[in-house]
Amino acid sequence: MTVKINKKIKSYSIAKPAQDVPATAHADVAEPSAFASAEVIQMHERLERPQVLVGSTYKIKSPLVEHAMYVTINDIVLNPGTEHELRRPFEVFINSKNMDHFQWIVALTRIMSAVFRKGGDVTFLVDEMKAVFDPRGGYFKAGGLYMPSIVAEIGAVVEEHLKSIGLIVDDELSDGQKRLIADKRAAYESRSKKKRAEPAAAATAKSAGDDVSVTGDGTSFPPSASMCLKCNTKATIIMDGCATCLNCGYSKCG
Repeated sequence: MTVKINKKIKSYSIAKPAQDVPATAHADVAEPSAFASAEVIQMHERLERPQVLVGSTYKIKSPLVEHAMYVTINDIVLNPGTEHELRRPFEVFINSKNMDHFQWIVALTRIMSAVFRKGGDVTFLVDEMKAVFDPRGGYFKAGGLYMPSIVAEIGAVVEEHLKSIGLIVDDELSDGQKRLIADKRAAYESRSKKKRAEPAAAATAKSAGDDVSVTGDGTSFPPSASMCLKCNTKATIIMDGCATCLNCGYSKCG
């Protein structure tokens, strides 16, 4: 085919046939458009609140206040029905009949909700809240778990919720620690039965209010146990001159 050139030639190049173009080049061009539609939604502050959220409510009964507190944490489900489905906390509400703490409770829930909606790693809230101490002193929950303040117990509730949705992975005890705890518990119970064999000793223990503390999961600890420095639970006993926690396995003897 003859082509007439009416302009001055400034440069030239050799055109390659279409069949010489590698097939991978076309695939590389089409690949970005294929992945553009499969965008993974992450948690961020511009994400609009859905009409319905999934939530859980936890009860807090502290001896420092007259009425119980109810902590509700609502979660948003991101990328539902896909392999990237995630459940993340979106907002928190705290309700109570006690109006003495109304102002700081409202402020705390708004700040926590703002942090949740910001996205990223929100687990730092647990450590910050559990490190708050009441100047009047803390208290022991049922089962002997020590709480330094009401804010710390709210932090413990947030920690429990984050564990339930998979944001915090609880470190499980090793097989060696479980065997150690079982051996120490069995030895302590055997020694306690021998001491309580006499009716007089049993009556004295009963009159002194020697009741076994029981945790929420049904695990009982001796009444004479002291508080563990690691898990803040009254589950540390002295066996063979060594202090060992029957809850987490912590021991001063290593």
